[in-house]
Parts: sequence; structure tokens; C-alpha cells
Amino acid sequence: MTLNVERIRRDFPILSRTVHGKPLVYLDNAATSQKPRQVIDALSAYYSRFNANIHRGIHALAEEATAAYEAVRERTARFIRAPSPRAVVFTRNATEAINLFANGWGRSRLGPGDEILLSEMEHHSNLVPWQLLAKATGSSLAFIPITDDGRLQLDRLDALLTPRTKLVAVTHMSNVLGTINPVAQLAERAHRQGALVLLDAAQSAPHLPLDVQQLGCDALAFSSHKMLGPTGVGVLYAREELLEAMEPFLGGGEMISDVQLTSATWNEIPWKFEAGTPNIAGVIAFGEALAYLERVGMAQVRAHERELTAYAFTRLRELDGVTLYGPPGDAEDRGGAVSFNLEGLHPHDVGTVLDAEGVAIRAGHHCAKPLMRRLGVPATARASFYLYNTREEVDRLLDALHAVQAFFGRPAPARPVR
Repeated sequence: MTLNVERIRRDFPILSRTVHGKPLVYLDNAATSQKPRQVIDALSAYYSRFNANIHRGIHALAEEATAAYEAVRERTARFIRAPSPRAVVFTRNATEAINLFANGWGRSRLGPGDEILLSEMEHHSNLVPWQLLAKATGSSLAFIPITDDGRLQLDRLDALLTPRTKLVAVTHMSNVLGTINPVAQLAERAHRQGALVLLDAAQSAPHLPLDVQQLGCDALAFSSHKMLGPTGVGVLYAREELLEAMEPFLGGGEMISDVQLTSATWNEIPWKFEAGTPNIAGVIAFGEALAYLERVGMAQVRAHERELTAYAFTRLRELDGVTLYGPPGDAEDRGGAVSFNLEGLHPHDVGTVLDAEGVAIRAGHHCAKPLMRRLGVPATARASFYLYNTREEVDRLLDALHAVQAFFGRPAPARPVR
């Protein structure tokens, strides 16, 4: 079923605005997505109708807020096909979720001689926490290299996965290359060696149907703000037995069962990991984002983005001196984050001129400096698509890139007639 993109776009107030006098073309979805009116209204409704703290009060507002908050935990579990809502912990973002697991699981289980296996394409959020953990525990890091077309070198796994490997932590979808990694295969091989698997799903959760049981992961992290929801909400999924055995990452109110002057006992999972007052409004609004995506259908979201990405690759190849990174645009293992460079131009200059044309992209190292070094560049330009983007916006991007080349004295050849 084809998405009714024009109908969807009417739900997003920001898409009707202009930038520098031109209609906005928003192609920075890998950084954060725009929010539909339903999510915005949910934030307002919480504060105007039942604003209260959760889990503590016995008055009507507190009970309504608690019920709404916990209903989102149940919806989140269904969205990722988790066996139970008890396996879903709310955090501030995917970064905090990864740090929670690194500290709660890793500090008591890793030591000298143990190894954490990552990849060369990781976002800093799935790299720096493990660097800190390795330094604190005396464990070490190893890395799956990537091919020139942006895929994991899985033929290196037999040498890299050893009895020393205690955890494999990889991105499900690269925020730079768009590569969708074969994580189910990776998990099966990791488990054969007795290693756990954590997936950074910050880029995949907004764009792919997820089933943590089919993926075979032991833990998974993602963020609300990249999937139509508000900022300040993240999710850690982990198998219940892991959460039960983990120590809390933060201490304070709500995460306790009992407190003495010199000791404390912990609450049940998942609340053991949710110290203090959470982002109640944000979680409730995140529930509306999940409901929106469920109504649209994640398979339809994926199909729309595949078509759009293939079209973008076709158009981008019209440009003289363009370098595209990652798998081909029509590849099954590619998502809608498209990184590119124009010969002789810094991505920041490209992004600045595009902004003047009303086109919002991202330019920089995308919090993936080791990957930039592997690619041999300081930065890239990146256009990233979502369910509300259109082919016409891809055409606007290309028109704007022609304007970039003309501005810097590098006119592109005449565009072919389509």
C-alpha cells in the first residue's frame, strides 16, 4: 500500500513554514524528526488536564498520569515485540540507555582479558560508553572493519568472536552510511560464543519494523525524538533476567523498595532504573508518536523510504564530482540516510547554501569521527528521509545542489530530461 504522503504532511505544522522566503524542505531526519499535531496536542493535554507526578499520589490526577505513562510502556513493548513491558526502561535518550546498560551490566561483569566487540561505523554514543567501561574494568575493545561500500566485513567474525568476547554492541542502521546491518546473523554467531548483543536502534526504530525476539538481541536502545516523538525520552529494552541481575545506574526516589540510613533495597524492574521524576509529558506524547506510526504501518514507512532513497541516488549521480557513501540506493540493506560530498567543496559550505535555498540537511562528522577517518574525509553532507518527504523535495534538493555548484563556480552539466 502506497503512503498518502500529502495527507500525512497535513499533520505536521512545521512543514508549512518557509525558510529564507522559500518553502521548507526538511531532510535532517536522522538528527531529529518533525512532530505531528497529535504528539504536540498530547503534550498540551497532559499539562492542561492531568499534570501530576506518577507512581506516588493517590489523587485522581496522579492516577490518571500514572495510567497514561504506564500505558506507553505497554505500547512500546508491543512496538518492538518485547515479551513484557517489564523489559522496557524509559531513559532520556538512546545515549543514556546505552550508558545505563554499560554501567549496570558491564561494570560488575567485565575485567582484564574480557573484550567488547564494536564496529568501525558506530556513532559516538555506541563507542564512548564502551571506551569508558573498558578503562574502568581493564577490558579491551575490538572492531569489525567495514568494506569500501559501507558494509560489515562479516568474513572477519570468526577471528574476532572469541571466548574473550563478552558483548557485541553494534548499530542496527548506520546514521552515516545508511547501512542496515544483518544483526540477527550477528547475534546468532555471538551467542554461539556466549556473548551478549546490544543494538543501537536509534536509526532503525523510526524506519523499520522491529522484533527484538527475531533480531535475537539481548538489549536494544532507541530515542523518541527521531521517530515523531518529543525530545528527552529514550528506551532501553533488555531481557528481564539481565535487568533483574543489573545494578541501578542512578539512585534516588522511585527506584527503591526500602531505605535505611546506611543501606537500601531496590524496586522491581523496570522502575529500579527510573530514579526521580521522569519526563512524564514526553513519555505520554511518545505514546502518540508510536500510535501514529502504527496507524501508518512500519512496513509502509520502510517501502516509501526505499523508493525515495533509490530516487535520490539516481538524481544525485547527475552531479559532477559527487561521491556517495554506503550501499547502493536500491539495496535492501540500506536505509534513508544518504551521505555525499561534492568535489572541492566542504560539506559545511554545501549545507550553508542549501539552507539559503530552504533545504535543511546535516553537514559534519555526524558524531562518527572514526568512521570519517575510515572514509578518508573530515565530514560529509547528509540528506535523510522520512515518511513525510516526497520526490518533489528530492528534486528541490538537486536544484539547490546545482545552485551550490554555480555559487562556487562549479556548474553541473545540463540536467537530463526525465
